[in-house]
Amino acid sequence: MKSTAYFTRTILTYLEKRAETDYLFAESFANPDKNIDDCCTYILNEVKKSGCNGFHDDEIFGMAVHYYDEDTIEVGEPISNAHVVVNHFVELTEEEKEQARQDAIQKAQTEAYNKMMQPKTKKKVTLIAKQSAEASQLTLF
Repeated sequence: MKSTAYFTRTILTYLEKRAETDYLFAESFANPDKNIDDCCTYILNEVKKSGCNGFHDDEIFGMAVHYYDEDTIEVGEPISNAHVVVNHFVELTEEEKEQARQDAIQKAQTEAYNKMMQPKTKKKVTLIAKQSAEASQLTLF
């Protein structure tokens, strides 16, 4: 399974911040033979091996740092049918926020246009329907 974009982004954000403050890790993080997709696959395989369902953030981030620190590390095969839950808030960049706004505006405009273009249906009561309705009513007089 390819990890979710949200999970990948959470790990990547942590690693980038750590690389900014830790120059030794920054060297490992810059290794061209390593990438975030393999890092996430490594983490998912380690979680699967452990047999546990929940982990503290520091444990997961520690696995990510370990992946980048080790020169020879077995990533493992991609895992299928895994469900990853991330409980972090990832802050969007200004460009991403603007794109989300534009997408929302476009969606609202499209929905409003489609609603306007739908033909209005009026209930037409035909003369026959009126007569049959009157015929089915009973009078007391």
